[in-house]
Amino acid sequence: MVLSFLSLGRLPEIRAGDDLAGSIAEAAPPDLSGDDVIAVAHKVVSKAEGRTVRLAEVRPGTRARALAAELGKDPRVVEVVLADCTELVRAERGVLICRTRHGLVCANAGVDASNAAAADEVVLLPLDPDASARRLRTGVAAACGVAPAILVTDSFGRAWRVGQADVAIGAAGLVALDDWRGRAGARGRELRATAIAAADAAAAAADLARGKDSHEPAVLVRGLERLVTRDDGPGAAALRRPPEEDLFR
Repeated sequence: MVLSFLSLGRLPEIRAGDDLAGSIAEAAPPDLSGDDVIAVAHKVVSKAEGRTVRLAEVRPGTRARALAAELGKDPRVVEVVLADCTELVRAERGVLICRTRHGLVCANAGVDASNAAAADEVVLLPLDPDASARRLRTGVAAACGVAPAILVTDSFGRAWRVGQADVAIGAAGLVALDDWRGRAGARGRELRATAIAAADAAAAAADLARGKDSHEPAVLVRGLERLVTRDDGPGAAALRRPPEEDLFR
């Protein structure tokens, strides 16, 4: 298997209501295939969907002000985080670990000021990243005549590891979790725990091709055709660990 990851270059500045799928289609190569995958940074998706908040319009509540004082954070940002999560798992060392409405566990519920259009603006996660991926896939297919798989990605910290890596928070047309359990390994032994987070692996590698400061939100991934599906599939929801299996709770 040969894999390749190619940035699609800079896209026009995306604002709420813009045709992101059209911009991606225009940046895609002429030989774009239905076996390809396009990984898209969530911030550009969120901007297109209007998932941004101006801090000047936020009025922090009592809990947000108390947490902000304890953690040394802007109480308006804390208020946005609290409003966009279903559970505050832990608050320590300046970080709010939250369970989002999507079931993701991440720092600050994914609320981030990097790459925001204005100094007092923060970007939230898409309301439904899997639905976002499906819409982008449909839009690219309408413009190009082929339907590549789509990943919506974000940078997450990882338990037991230092640093961040991009993961797939939304997916359409890709087997996100390549489950090998029940198959025989190279020596004939049954695999009992091997389930490859294929969408996360692709997202992390795509981020290396894009670069954090490049303003190039879309990356073309080739070589994963065995995992690309004609139907949209269950999306990145397949990668979310149920709360009852969360050993860190």
